[in-house]
Amino acid sequence: MYDLIGDIHGHADELVKLLKVLGYQKTQSVYEHPERKVIFLGDFIDRGPQIRKVLKIVRPMIEEGKALGVMGNHELNALAFHTEHRTRADAYLRSRSNKNILQLTDKHLSDAINWFGTLPMWLDLDGLRVIHACWDDKAIATIKSARPNDEEITTEFLHSACRKGNTLFNSVEIVLKGKEAALPKGEFFYDKDGHTQKNIRTRWYSPPEGQTYRKYALHSDEIAIDLPLAPSVIEAAVPYPSTAKPVFVGHYWLSANRPQVLADNVACVDYSVAKGGFLCAYRWNGEQKLSNDNFVWAGKDRT
Repeated sequence: MYDLIGDIHGHADELVKLLKVLGYQKTQSVYEHPERKVIFLGDFIDRGPQIRKVLKIVRPMIEEGKALGVMGNHELNALAFHTEHRTRADAYLRSRSNKNILQLTDKHLSDAINWFGTLPMWLDLDGLRVIHACWDDKAIATIKSARPNDEEITTEFLHSACRKGNTLFNSVEIVLKGKEAALPKGEFFYDKDGHTQKNIRTRWYSPPEGQTYRKYALHSDEIAIDLPLAPSVIEAAVPYPSTAKPVFVGHYWLSANRPQVLADNVACVDYSVAKGGFLCAYRWNGEQKLSNDNFVWAGKDRT
């Protein structure tokens, strides 16, 4: 069975605490469990102070078969940041802004860049699915055709995946960042960082019929827009079937004293360890209907 661990973002001490709470022991420099295996949800890097230590824990676990893992958008960002643009001199696929330079020029990342390119973008296993942000069959099919058999990500793939408007770009955005919907003209809200937003991150797993923008937004506490969804938003939605395998995601910077499932067969394990939250895991034992009782976390008092 599996223990699914959310976005670590360079917080190695919390990772060690969580692994110990879950019953993993360090054996010959690798954490392992006699009966279980970790699945990491990606976003190992950026924001936190212990990136090197995180990679020294996570990478050997995956390479030695003690864990599985999927790519997060921050790993893709690192690949793009270190890939030169083909047609623009002295440019890279991800801009060298001050923010990106601060996050992605860590000397300890250089050895891991190629490894990031070997990580799958999703796992479809016996009884469960794992993806960083959103399970969408159409997007997955598009990526699969450009990266058959989870081959190492090529420069060609990266250039297509980083070109806005390209089909592959749109598909990668969906699986690694989730789905968004535009607010009606003139409407906006301020996110938790004080930035003006004109799009909402959607509850892509839920039917949109009869929903307002506030209710359909994944971070509904930020939004006070109770207008009904536009027909175009409803038509574009592809809810995750309630009978499908349970799917686990990270990415969304959720905040709560206690984690909760998003739906009977959908759970997020990102509870904002890099923003004053806690590192979170879900202990999956083969169940189709997920339970709040199976969340485990570290780095914050459990209440």
